[in-house]
Amino acid sequence: MSDPLFAELAAEFEARHGRPPLGFWSAPGRVNLIGEHTDYNRGFVLPFAIDRRAVVALGPAAPDAQGVARVSSTFSDEIVEIALADLAPAALDGWSAYPLGVAWALAERAAAASETEVPAATSTLPGFALHIHSAVPIGAGLSSSAAIECATAVALNEFWQLGLTPTELARIGQIAENQAVGAPTGIMDQSASMLGRTDAAVFLDCRSMSTESVPLGLAAEDLEILVIDTRVSHDHATGGYAARRASCEFAAATMGVGSLRDLTPADLPRMQERLDDETFRRARHVITENDRVEETVRRLESDGPRSIGDLLDASHVSMRDDFEISVPELDLAVATAQANGAIGARMTGGGFGGSALALVPRAQRPALEARILERFRELSFRQPDLFVVHPSAGATMKGHVDD
Repeated sequence: MSDPLFAELAAEFEARHGRPPLGFWSAPGRVNLIGEHTDYNRGFVLPFAIDRRAVVALGPAAPDAQGVARVSSTFSDEIVEIALADLAPAALDGWSAYPLGVAWALAERAAAASETEVPAATSTLPGFALHIHSAVPIGAGLSSSAAIECATAVALNEFWQLGLTPTELARIGQIAENQAVGAPTGIMDQSASMLGRTDAAVFLDCRSMSTESVPLGLAAEDLEILVIDTRVSHDHATGGYAARRASCEFAAATMGVGSLRDLTPADLPRMQERLDDETFRRARHVITENDRVEETVRRLESDGPRSIGDLLDASHVSMRDDFEISVPELDLAVATAQANGAIGARMTGGGFGGSALALVPRAQRPALEARILERFRELSFRQPDLFVVHPSAGATMKGHVDD
């Protein structure tokens, strides 16, 4: 256990829970290259895992706390304790709803599997203690929640010997976020966190759940992805996100289809006749965004990353004007990047704050960063946090304490 972070987490775990952990598991945040609000519409997304991760230390419950889940974190002094038998969405709130929601969803899955005599599932699961650290910025649109959920999922999957696949664990994370946290998100974030690969994006069909690893080739082209975290915080469990999802579902129902995935740009004239203007624009974003995702994959495979800039730019315009989820800080970040050497730029994540990304030649990044900081100062916006992200591997075990 040579990594100083693991040594520090092991010490914190023992201080909080009275015994050393068994080991460490981690999962990354994600940046969505393109494909926003398409996942819960059963469409296409193209995220990649990033080199900022959540790490969990896990061990068995103390002898006097069998059947109990106990969770702590580096970002809260609170220790939350609950009997496994009492795990339920209504019993969870705050930051602990993310890891405990995963525990609840996994326990539900184990119980259902046990009824069908799946050998890996058990009807009685041992209690555990969990300590969480995350380097994924909260509220930045980089899916800090999915990182925590997926790190917890891989840890408990091993500890409870459930034998679930990465794709199944991604679904567990989504269930936790939807039902325990109350955020009506799709499965993109958890899929990227579980399935990411170095220098590649995950092309996910959210209807069939098929995935394909798409090489990005950034290093070969001397390109970087700069994240501009506006530090305008957002919360997907509140109204804006849910309202957009409801609009999409209403549009699909009005058009007589199961989801907006079943419609194409050719259907837009007919849709405009049948939907009110706001609902039509919400649906238009999703339908055209699906097309942009597929075209991005085609161009990456045939022409490389320098060919996708106009698609990133068009995606931002669609989110700003049709889906109306941008904010002035995001628009400024994108426009400044586009005017100062970026190949393309767009907001990324669910919107209402968070981050933008810019695909930029490495040599031009320092000047671009300086200009972004200057423009934010000029408009008296809060100073953004700027950093480069590298497409990285997905969730994994990081080692036992005695390694």
